[in-house]
Amino acid sequence: MLPHSENEEQVGIPFLPDMHDARHLWLKAGLLCVWALVTFGACWFVRDLTWQIGQWKFGYWMAAQGAVLMFIVIVCVYCAAMNHFERQDLQRESGGSSRDE
Repeated sequence: MLPHSENEEQVGIPFLPDMHDARHLWLKAGLLCVWALVTFGACWFVRDLTWQIGQWKFGYWMAAQGAVLMFIVIVCVYCAAMNHFERQDLQRESGGSSRDE
């Protein structure tokens, strides 16, 4: 392995260990469980949803559109939670002071 000079940008640096603390892992696990339930649950029970909305059966809409909308919601929840975690980390690093002097 070649030594790096101080001026070179390091590429491929692994994530810091604190990037995968318990709150991040619980968030990922929870959202993956929701993703699995939406994906497989909607497909499993789609034939039981027989009532109609307009000309389309509700089961078709749930499988075709509802899952996609739920995936978008999952991504938005993940983004909001990560922003919240980053703000908490910044406050903790700055000593809890929220004022700029």
